[in-house]
Amino acid sequence: MSFVSSSTAMEHLLSQRRRILGAICRFPSHRRFIFGHDLSIKPPHRGTFFVSQTFSSSTNHGPNHLQHNHHHKDLPLKRESIRGEFGAYQDEYNRSLHDLQGFWKDAARALEWFQEPQTVLQQRYPDNPHIYDWFPDGTLNACYTCLDVHVEKNGRGDQVALIYDSPLAGNKKERYTYREMLDQVSTLAGALQDELGVQPGDRVVLYMPLIPQAIFAMLACARIGAIHSVVFGGFAAQELASRISDSTPKVIITASCGIEPTRVVPYRPILYKALEISNHKVEKVVVVQRHDIQGCELGPLDVDFHDLVSTATPSNAVPVPSTHPQYILYTSGTTGKPKGIVRDTGGHATALKWSMSNFYGMKPGDVFWTASDVGWVVGHSYIAYGPLLHGCTTILYEGKPVGTPDAGAFWRIIEEYNVKSLFTAPTAFRAIKQADPEAELVKQYNVSSLKNIFVAGEHCDPETIHYLEHALPHIPPPIDHWWQTELGWPGVGNSVGLGRVPVRYGSCSMPVCGYDIRVLNDDGIVLPPNTLGSMAIKTPLPPGALQCIYGDEDRMIETYLMKFPGFYVTGDAGFLDEDGYVYMMGRTDDIINTAGHRLSTATMEEILLEHPSVADCAVIPVKDKIKGHLPFGYVVCSKGIQPEAYDRICKDLVEMMRDKLGPVAAFKNVRVVKGLPKTRSGKILRGTMSKIANDEPYNITPTIEDASVFDHLIPAIQESVQEKIV
Repeated sequence: MSFVSSSTAMEHLLSQRRRILGAICRFPSHRRFIFGHDLSIKPPHRGTFFVSQTFSSSTNHGPNHLQHNHHHKDLPLKRESIRGEFGAYQDEYNRSLHDLQGFWKDAARALEWFQEPQTVLQQRYPDNPHIYDWFPDGTLNACYTCLDVHVEKNGRGDQVALIYDSPLAGNKKERYTYREMLDQVSTLAGALQDELGVQPGDRVVLYMPLIPQAIFAMLACARIGAIHSVVFGGFAAQELASRISDSTPKVIITASCGIEPTRVVPYRPILYKALEISNHKVEKVVVVQRHDIQGCELGPLDVDFHDLVSTATPSNAVPVPSTHPQYILYTSGTTGKPKGIVRDTGGHATALKWSMSNFYGMKPGDVFWTASDVGWVVGHSYIAYGPLLHGCTTILYEGKPVGTPDAGAFWRIIEEYNVKSLFTAPTAFRAIKQADPEAELVKQYNVSSLKNIFVAGEHCDPETIHYLEHALPHIPPPIDHWWQTELGWPGVGNSVGLGRVPVRYGSCSMPVCGYDIRVLNDDGIVLPPNTLGSMAIKTPLPPGALQCIYGDEDRMIETYLMKFPGFYVTGDAGFLDEDGYVYMMGRTDDIINTAGHRLSTATMEEILLEHPSVADCAVIPVKDKIKGHLPFGYVVCSKGIQPEAYDRICKDLVEMMRDKLGPVAAFKNVRVVKGLPKTRSGKILRGTMSKIANDEPYNITPTIEDASVFDHLIPAIQESVQEKIV
């Protein structure tokens, strides 16, 4: 396909960017791109970074002392001079590419191995150049490195390892030290091993809410070499059944119920319906009874969790090979068959341990809070394993960013537990911004312990970044970083421990050590800077990435490695600028083809979110006989905006899009809606919205946060399409 752009639109973009870059040096969201075209201009000082704001942390306590530093001075900063507490980014990144085996061998030494590996990287099959194994001759145990090491060798037995905070369960709060965690986990491991016959390599499905027993169960499986597969709590029976059939577990561990803000979700009926559907029969189901919320009757397969562990003998950690599968985590597939991502043990632990200090800037003893769910990869990596491997305190929060009880919930957690770093999805802060647009609630809390915010899960728009800068002026800008379930840990982002690179709004910053990021065209040719294309990663992938797709290595090769030989295909579209900053613009199927121009929906959404009345938005492609597709925008207004203002807001948005992206975007259709459909991990269901708009068959994912949003959204989409402006 050839890419042709309107010269008028390009000139408009170039002139606008010249004006912008003449005033600021951060290169914010005004960098607009059309697929296949370089619409950039060179920065004012080639090869030099600029910091347009410095930040100070007052030694005083309380929100009144969290102030802006108003000395806005452009400070030229050479890339090579950027250093952090744990090294210099440029030096470490270069070494990770040019001496990858030496780099990761040093990283692996931070772990406690039963048998230290002599081989760092090995091609798995002599006749297959696609698949590699990390540390294949080493043996270790992930649970041992998470718990035993801190109790027996690091003197952290009495440090709090896990904090459980549940406003949904009546403000229930629990704390577990590393010693108490070890006791809980080793006892459960012994029960699984001795009472239920679970052996190394057996699969155990965990269908759990956000309660401590979910973390205990993950670590207990790892302790005895069993392979856990966490399925998001509340998943529909059909989806749960497909995962049971694929992973063929010996045992399932569940709870009597989960809790949503407006209802209790009984788990046992869902699970038993899934077992009826599945073609696999499990031996036992272990049930955590939440009697304070809602218990359940036990059936013939069921074993009460408390009864099981009450008489169990604690189990020692079982040494397993580095290549031993630690877990299976299912992600979306396109064939109808679930896609089980398999993670190894040694590479996974090495990558997470390295990332906690070098990327997230954490030290042992610090409090790290990932506001996510253990059913997602973020919860696996940075609620459970990462913080515990590093000797941090991790927080398990069974609540929401708003409504439990209000938009100050996150700030309350930060104050109460002295959180140093918070990691969540951008949509959480958009919800907070919608409910508290002036960030008034944060002033009620002392959030001075907070040093960093990390966001991931979907593209973070600059307006959300601006909101957080306003709300939390005592910390540097939030770090938007990018990774995937398949990768297991960050691939692109600002590596705090190795020195922050200056912010460029709309960019996730730089590739993380070990990731050789390239932008390719459809023929696999590397594209020049500032040209939108397919994001790919040169193989071999670093430790921690997927080992295979469970039961189907060929599918892994076909899905990720065959399209561009020598590269892992991310499925995301984006570009690199002339200084190596990475801009992820969304999935490649989120690119809209309008009259021959391929446009990024993420770019359009950034523009819509610049409007002060817009709290959230989605742009989707709607089929058109003449232009192929037209972009349709759906926006959610901030709290307090009255309906009589909607028409004016929509007109403003159309004008903004034309002014900032040009007529090439053909953006004329936008509508205010009450809410957008999102998964519980914060991703907007743009694909489902697009299918509704284009009158195509669709299914509502079982991971949706609130299915009732479709009650008003479907008529709004259908009506807007009927009234579309071409």
